[in-house]
Amino acid sequence: MAKDTDISLRNMTIYEVYVRNHSEKGDFNSVTNDLERIKSLSMDIVWLMPIHPVGKVNRKGSLGSPYSIYDYMQINEDYGTLNDFTNLLNRAHQLNLKVMIDVVYNHTSHDSIYLTENPDFYYRKSDGSLGNKVADWSDIIDLDYANRKLWDKQIEALKYWASLGVDGFRCDVASMVPIEFWLEAREKLKEINPDIIMLAETIEGSFLEYVRNQGIYAASDCEMYQAFDICYDYDTHGEFLKYLNGEATLEDYLEKKRIQEYIYPENYVKLRYLENHDRPRIASMLPEDLLLQWSAFLFFEKGSTLIYAGQEAKDKKLPSLFDKDPVDWSGLKSDFHLKLKKFAELKKLPIFANGRYKLHNIDKKGVILGTYVLNGEWLFGVFNVEGKTGKLKLESHSEGYFDIPKIDDGEYENLYDGSKIIIENQSVELAHKPILFKVDI
Repeated sequence: MAKDTDISLRNMTIYEVYVRNHSEKGDFNSVTNDLERIKSLSMDIVWLMPIHPVGKVNRKGSLGSPYSIYDYMQINEDYGTLNDFTNLLNRAHQLNLKVMIDVVYNHTSHDSIYLTENPDFYYRKSDGSLGNKVADWSDIIDLDYANRKLWDKQIEALKYWASLGVDGFRCDVASMVPIEFWLEAREKLKEINPDIIMLAETIEGSFLEYVRNQGIYAASDCEMYQAFDICYDYDTHGEFLKYLNGEATLEDYLEKKRIQEYIYPENYVKLRYLENHDRPRIASMLPEDLLLQWSAFLFFEKGSTLIYAGQEAKDKKLPSLFDKDPVDWSGLKSDFHLKLKKFAELKKLPIFANGRYKLHNIDKKGVILGTYVLNGEWLFGVFNVEGKTGKLKLESHSEGYFDIPKIDDGEYENLYDGSKIIIENQSVELAHKPILFKVDI
């Protein structure tokens, strides 16, 4: 883990915005006009997907992927001007929101300005042609970090955006760019902003293994934590999708989560999400009652929480990366976004950053029981993700580590909605709503 990572990042919620599809206009000014609403949801950081010009050669779809970048130092003119972007930054900062931008340093578009000015920056296949080290993404070509001049150029771009007031960077396919580059970049950025936030899109374990078997460099999450504050949760998300598809049990998924507590540094921060721009919309995969349970658990988990714009409106359609495909905001007519707001507000409790965290092994299948412990205070989260009935015994079968203490019988407050919870004989009645309560021992 980066030794200076601030674990208060575990209290923060990141709101991902695809500028093109966030509104009908698809520009910076529309995002700026929406910042007050975003802040009202108790969000902390706005992450803007790539804001740079999109390449035209081998473009996919009518507008091309924002991850096929022409020039790292310029603004996509479809989004507006540099002045529009700095206005967005300034308004966000007035609202006490931080802004991260996406940087795509593994590859560029086929007509990138780099190819004209520095053709030696690129990876070449055995026949000398441009292309990809792995897979076959037809709209992009890979960079080659064996060239130290590329490092200087890329760090120059990062420093430029940081000097404008950008608070952090979400780094695309970061695992396939040398960790030594990211360590140097972090050091240089810290000179401009000591509080800069670095978020790595790390990759799934199976893909990491495949890449390495091709003789191509790829770093594990453990390595990436040297330079980054937050890493993606792809090491467990695949198991979550298997669970939803009936290919794995809930316990299989939770065990993947538990492993993180002893394979990562003590101050590790994971990016927790149910969806993002590369994954299906969660509202398309879960019924309403279970969507609420899983959303509550999302915020309960140790780490930063990600909300992909439209998730709060229960949008079921994943927007196209390559065409104009606006978010469906009609779901804001329901109160679901208010529930997410409550979860985000509770996320700011100090115990979520500083407490000892555990997902317990329990007898009741289909239910998640998690706890945090800090200075004698226990925070219990009960998530009935399979709609079970009956009582849940608040005891753990976890080899004696962080055993759940004896809880006095009586009434406790559900912090999610203020309702009363009855504890009797160390048991609580399961409900079709999430449960969060505190006990002082």
